[in-house]
Amino acid sequence: MAFTVEFGLDTRVQLEVTEVIAMIRVTKTEEPSKTLVTIDGQLSGEAVALVQACCKEAQSDGKPVHLFLRDVTAIDDGGRLLLQRLAGNGVRVSGSGVYTSYVVEELTTAANGGRSSPVHADDGINKLRGKMP
Repeated sequence: MAFTVEFGLDTRVQLEVTEVIAMIRVTKTEEPSKTLVTIDGQLSGEAVALVQACCKEAQSDGKPVHLFLRDVTAIDDGGRLLLQRLAGNGVRVSGSGVYTSYVVEELTTAANGGRSSPVHADDGINKLRGKMP
């Protein structure tokens, strides 16, 4: 991807972007009854493997795992597939915001064989639909 930046009348710089790196923050919180994994950023590219590893480690403790997509700005196909697999394996997946909540509901429904799964947290999609968790 190339683009040009102009700095006045006579100065132009041509920039070439060769790689886009996903920005993500993964926070794991151990609670007495569950493990909470919170994601902020982009669930895409190499970040998908990081989230998968973190959730796998959390599941090895034997407690229920809750994956919360707090400030997620992008989810690629690999991220969607991961969320669907995690939901199908018993990880409670939830998100905040209208877009993220919609994606979570869509994927967890698919993971549960077409049965709707409740979406929790302060998600906008349920507020719009009049469903409060």
